[in-house]
Amino acid sequence: MAAATTNGSSGDIRTRSQQSPLASQRAKESNTPTEENRKGRFGGFFTLGYKEGFSQWWANVPAAAAEHAVLSYIPYLRKPPTHTQTGSAPPSTNSHSMPVSDTADREAVPVRTNSITDPFGPRQWQSQLVKLKGKDRALNEFSIERLDEPKDHDLVILHGYGAGLGFFYKNFEGLSRVPGWKVYALDLLGMGRSSRPPFRLHSKDRQRSITEAEDWFVDALEEWRVKRNLDRFTLLGHSLGGYMAVAYALKFPGHLNKLILASPVGIPEDPYAVNAEMPDPSTSALTNEVYQDQEATTKGSNPNIPDSAKTAGDNNNFLNARSKAQKASPSGDETTPSTPRRPLPKWLTYLWDANISPFSIVRWSGPLGPRLVSGWTSRRFSHLPPEEAQALHTYAYSLFRQRGSGEYALAYILAPGAFARSPLIRRIQGVGRQMIAPNGSATSSVAVAQQRRESGVPVVFLYGEQDWMDINGGYAAEQKINEERERVLKSATAEEKQNDRGAAKCLVIKQAGHHVYLDGWEEFNEVMRQEMMDVSRRNEKR
Repeated sequence: MAAATTNGSSGDIRTRSQQSPLASQRAKESNTPTEENRKGRFGGFFTLGYKEGFSQWWANVPAAAAEHAVLSYIPYLRKPPTHTQTGSAPPSTNSHSMPVSDTADREAVPVRTNSITDPFGPRQWQSQLVKLKGKDRALNEFSIERLDEPKDHDLVILHGYGAGLGFFYKNFEGLSRVPGWKVYALDLLGMGRSSRPPFRLHSKDRQRSITEAEDWFVDALEEWRVKRNLDRFTLLGHSLGGYMAVAYALKFPGHLNKLILASPVGIPEDPYAVNAEMPDPSTSALTNEVYQDQEATTKGSNPNIPDSAKTAGDNNNFLNARSKAQKASPSGDETTPSTPRRPLPKWLTYLWDANISPFSIVRWSGPLGPRLVSGWTSRRFSHLPPEEAQALHTYAYSLFRQRGSGEYALAYILAPGAFARSPLIRRIQGVGRQMIAPNGSATSSVAVAQQRRESGVPVVFLYGEQDWMDINGGYAAEQKINEERERVLKSATAEEKQNDRGAAKCLVIKQAGHHVYLDGWEEFNEVMRQEMMDVSRRNEKR
């Protein structure tokens, strides 16, 4: 897919940001005598040179401009709309929030593409800041709407920890091709270019603190849904966004047509059993996220998954990969998620429990920040063209250096090693099976006689072929959801059985890692379109 030509402002950003970390890495591999080849003992990891890193820190590219540069690579969208109500200025040293502007000149005018310049158009692209109740609460939103046809369905996309909606730039165009659908992408509250209110918890009880941390995100999502007047929608969440998507479905039932979880975090149980064996350190999920080179991931193939399991359509599932899960599980039980057999280093556990996020280190490092970030971006985006990799590096750094807010929820939700303190495997079977009022709202204030049970929500798990996230958790969750469906339908009427929509399945995206939407974006988009059309067909029958 050819990227569209970017406008002048995004080109200026790339010039100001100096050489891309990916270009630095390739120069090093070719033994080109550059500064990056003489950086010292950590040169092989932090691929951006000191001089280049200082230049990027000094350039101080605003998050709004960096997001605009990334979205400029969306096909058929030469000049993406980008509001500057947040992320238009560097973070203040005296404020704990990102400045939010209410002036009209910082709002973005929607951009329309016609059927001449856009073969899948006409479409309208829009960037907005959606204000919520309370002080400094707002969500950054990017949306694509198909014109000249009725809108019947909505897809809402949530990103992972510390990321932003710009990382889905490879998906927006492809997903907005489906007739009758409007696509929304949101930055979670306190992340991306959403506002960044201070993150505070009031409860000292362990379980209540976990719930309060989850509510900080899902309450904002529900408030956004109400403001957008969406009755039902399809929710796609990646990594931490997937975790929050499940939390949302459980707290606010009756609003989802389908739940799609892309390499979700937080499904398996706590892995640190008393008799855990000692693994090779490279099996750590956190280590793989930092060190895994995506160029090798996207070009490689997992020999444990047969070719028949790596094709599009009905064969694109984990059925042929279950043997891998059974081999990874000491008991051979495919429903038991495999776990690391060794705790993380004490220093990492200490930092985690002290709620010192990796982004705090980036902020404290000052001029060294871009170089530190390059240790991740040079590997994460190594499979992309250098210009796109550079734009994503600048975008990532511009977000990482913003004032800390939502990132501080992580230590309450996940234990060291990225395993949930309240694992989803214990509660995910409740998705689509809760009691709701006749109007679809929660039933806390509704008489029991007026309540009805949800008729199920289809749940789709998507993992990469080279995913470091525990795919066995997906197997276990799939089985629990399907077992709960069988249990509920045993006593159901014939009509209830016919109307039931609940079921779960796992799919694999070949030659992709944890970031399945970016590594294997073409196949990911095709699978997503199929799932969206499935929603359309189901609703036509209702």
